[in-house]
Amino acid sequence: MTSSETGIPADSADPRDTAPQFVLPLVVRIEKAAPPARTDALETAARAVLVLLSDERSTGEGEWAEAVRDWQDARIRKVVRRARGAEWRRASALPGITVTGETAEVRVFPPVPLDGWPPELVKLQVSGTDLDDPAAPGPATPERPVLWLNPELEMSAGKAMAQAGHGAQLAWWRLDDTARKAWREDGFALSVRTAAPARWAALTSSGLPLVRDAGFTEIAPGSATIVADHPALRGRS
Repeated sequence: MTSSETGIPADSADPRDTAPQFVLPLVVRIEKAAPPARTDALETAARAVLVLLSDERSTGEGEWAEAVRDWQDARIRKVVRRARGAEWRRASALPGITVTGETAEVRVFPPVPLDGWPPELVKLQVSGTDLDDPAAPGPATPERPVLWLNPELEMSAGKAMAQAGHGAQLAWWRLDDTARKAWREDGFALSVRTAAPARWAALTSSGLPLVRDAGFTEIAPGSATIVADHPALRGRS
């Protein structure tokens, strides 16, 4: 069992499947005495993906740029692992970026080959990453991006974090440079919420970026998991 996703259902005819496969590693810090809240972890993971995509090391001739391009040329696979204590300290020593939320810490690393994980990360646990919200999240701010979860699916926290990262990435790809700059200057503010069933039906037909799962874990291939509702994309077909 893994939390690796592609964001798009697999298709044997798709040329991305014949390209070398890379994965974007994310590690969430889960200390026994103080685990993060689930929603905060999802939002922090989504922001971590955006921070990496916009980092100067990931663009142009940056030191991570080739790996990021290779990863995006194939499936946008992500794997969420968890760490605590010494595991977290070892992971934090590797090149990457740590993004913090109210309760969550997520470190994102430049993409690595699917079978080429650093030893400090490869042994970290994947399965069973689940979290709770101590209180129901408040309403999302409509003037800012919202990643809407499918109300009909149940996902572990690790899988949902990967899906939130996909949603943020698909929105980022769709935005123009002006909207990207504004989002970055706003600290990549966003919310992750579960849509009401009636709203979910409207969201999936709205033309907003829609994540469909590849079906490697937990849910059926092709399942719609998240709609990325960014204000700059509303009303576009």
